[in-house]
Amino acid sequence: MFDFAWSELTVIGVVALVVIGPKDLPKALRAAGQVMRRARALAREFQNSFDEVIREAELEEIRENMKKTMADLEITDPATGTKTIGLPTSPITVPKPPEVIMEPLPSTMPDHPPAP
Repeated sequence: MFDFAWSELTVIGVVALVVIGPKDLPKALRAAGQVMRRARALAREFQNSFDEVIREAELEEIRENMKKTMADLEITDPATGTKTIGLPTSPITVPKPPEVIMEPLPSTMPDHPPAP
């Protein structure tokens, strides 16, 4: 995260030992750990809130697209005036396949007597 080398961490540790003293150093390290834990929790909470806002915005966009699509698919029956959602229900006629006449294939093999 901060990209410290081992030599830099050693210098920081020695300075902390001299400034704080060996008696109060564990308490200071514990307090620093608690502050880091709270900072990470706050950052995680902020990230989760931000992700939730993004998801809600995307969901709203999807809802609008669905409403538009449903409106495009709405069909009014001219006979009854009722509105339905979907594709037209008029019968679809499938053309009849052409009739195929099966004729025997011409023989391309010459008539030879069977081999002995």
